[in-house]
Amino acid sequence: MSKLTLQQANTLIENAFAKAKEMKVNPLAVVVLDASGHIVAAQRQDNASMFRFDVALGKAWGAVAMGASSRNLAGRAKDNPNFMITLAATAQGKFLPQTGAVLLKDAEGNIVGSAGASGGTGDEDEAVCAFGAEKAGLKAII
Repeated sequence: MSKLTLQQANTLIENAFAKAKEMKVNPLAVVVLDASGHIVAAQRQDNASMFRFDVALGKAWGAVAMGASSRNLAGRAKDNPNFMITLAATAQGKFLPQTGAVLLKDAEGNIVGSAGASGGTGDEDEAVCAFGAEKAGLKAII
């Protein structure tokens, strides 16, 4: 079974920050989780608010917990908000079904984790995570 490495997670974050700078995204936080929802790496840019980390973590945790991108979960939340509220309560607040996180797969198609960002719009957060994943040799599921 393939695992997400610290080197891949750090490469993802480094490239996500570079892409965010290129896109002129507000300061953000990026969190990379393994397939079990444990933090592999997390960083917050200078001047990013303290809440950015928690939001990025919630987006990434929801994606890996449900095996779907946060964009997919946000769409599902619109159709069934009560279920998503129940999931958030069950997850003790760790579950945030908002656009801004990608599911990460290895070359064989195995889910190895997720990456979430917070600071820009949901689309910007998702884009920087997807870019970072690609540079880390991973496939981002949007």
